[in-house]
Amino acid sequence: MASPAQAEGPFRNPDNKNLADPGEGTYPVPYKKPVVADITAALHRIRGFMETATPTRVVDKKTGAPITDFSKPNASAITEASHADMGITVYEMGVVHAGMYKAREVTGDKRFTDLSARHFNFFAEKLPYFQAQEKQFKLERGNSFSRFIDPRALDDAGSMCAAMMRARALKIGPDMANIIATCSDWVVNKQFRLKDGTMARERPQAVSLWADDLYMSVPALAELGRMSGKRAHFDDAVKNVLQMSGYLFNKQTRLYTHGWNANNTDAPDFYWARANGWAVMSMSDLLDVLPKDHPGYPQVLAQLRTTLKSIGERQSGTGLWHQMLDRNDSYLETSASAMFVYVFAHAINQGWISPTTYGSIAQAGWAGLSTRINDKGQVEGTCVGTTFASDQVYYYNRPTSPFALHGYGPTLLAGAEMIKLINNPDIEVQHKVRTYHYMPKGAGQTNYREHH
Repeated sequence: MASPAQAEGPFRNPDNKNLADPGEGTYPVPYKKPVVADITAALHRIRGFMETATPTRVVDKKTGAPITDFSKPNASAITEASHADMGITVYEMGVVHAGMYKAREVTGDKRFTDLSARHFNFFAEKLPYFQAQEKQFKLERGNSFSRFIDPRALDDAGSMCAAMMRARALKIGPDMANIIATCSDWVVNKQFRLKDGTMARERPQAVSLWADDLYMSVPALAELGRMSGKRAHFDDAVKNVLQMSGYLFNKQTRLYTHGWNANNTDAPDFYWARANGWAVMSMSDLLDVLPKDHPGYPQVLAQLRTTLKSIGERQSGTGLWHQMLDRNDSYLETSASAMFVYVFAHAINQGWISPTTYGSIAQAGWAGLSTRINDKGQVEGTCVGTTFASDQVYYYNRPTSPFALHGYGPTLLAGAEMIKLINNPDIEVQHKVRTYHYMPKGAGQTNYREHH
């Protein structure tokens, strides 16, 4: 299990220059104003690790030898495996691409999106080969490009589809129009839904909702609306945020339970942190592209604000958040913490929430998150893939792994957005009375005369 923070504390705040100050405490994480150069270096470590961890090669699964003849299909041809869940076509990689786009935006360094371009060029070049392989051998899930050829779930289609549409808008890599068409068709027309149109699954019960599916569907619908100009896709995205929230959001705790089964509507709630991370990220992504005159815009914004307030109240003393948000004896988990840091910082930069208090929450979150990025660029302390379960024991004891891809994209997003927050010209960060205050420019003069 993850320790409270992978760091060699205790730390003293270097922003307090009075080394003899008896009122200055010590911290389990580096409690200080983040430095842009340090964040940028951390992002590059992650980028470097992801470059080596995500090969784009075709090999023979029996021998491991490279495939060089693409003139005729080979039933044993697969994309070269990475470690554990680090597949180049999985939904978590769609979030990695989003993080790379954001990192390039704030640093101006093209190396961040070189990875995305490499992946997408590989997809464009090898899709015909794997399509031919499927036609001849009918490997189904054994085909390395099965998610692009025959998507069967939102996990197959939504996140990567959104990443490809964003890349298209940013002119990163080749135009992935054919894969976008296949994957978006699944999201829009083929995914199992409730009668009211809410995205649903047929597992673990015959009719189930997962909070994860907010992210697996809403960003793709939003990007499809932006790309096509069709309002119906924005309508569908807003409907799913609001209706999914109706089923999963507890108005007393102001948190999302992980899932809901139609045959057991009064089941206990389990506030898994990453489920709440998917929820707030999906709302944030939608608001980024949703026309402000859309009637759902204020409703989605209000839902995001309410959820962020509750999440902010549950931050731990390390800046990270617990695996189960309402259970302080559950371990501190990285991927959800990164999602929260990103959305807090992004919402401030977009003007959706006030920098007052929330800026300090984001900063403290990054302090904790930064300790989970090791010297190799691996992100530690991330809960591995997790199903919708019906008992706390399962969630408490999910293992963590530096090869759980869920932590990488959110950490890239969080670091990049923190750089934007630190450089935000409309905010002044004051270090007063041994803590931090994010002050909106023009908010009036403060007075600390009694402290001098």
